[in-house]
Amino acid sequence: MNPVPLYDQLPVYLVAAAFLLAVGIYGLLRRRTLIGMLISGELIFAGASLNLMAFNRFAVRDQAVGQVFVLFLLGLAAAEIAIALSIIVAVYRNYRSVGTRELAELQG
Repeated sequence: MNPVPLYDQLPVYLVAAAFLLAVGIYGLLRRRTLIGMLISGELIFAGASLNLMAFNRFAVRDQAVGQVFVLFLLGLAAAEIAIALSIIVAVYRNYRSVGTRELAELQG
């Protein structure tokens, strides 16, 4: 009896996606700079995309549906990065820092 390869098992993809999600959440809570928090947010997006693609491969007959949804998610992530980086550049120009501790006076 031939063993099933790892790439043909759904739990492998779900564990990898959960790991990306956990690292992203840890990074959001632990990072002190805006750039690090942005990268951690992208790890969360990557975990969600991997989850969607895994369920698309193993549970859905029409493979194009999940792929289009993941492409939409990647486009959303790219737009989020562009806007966040422009905000970070503007904050750096005004405060000469991207650390979150130095930006405490931004709180309303």
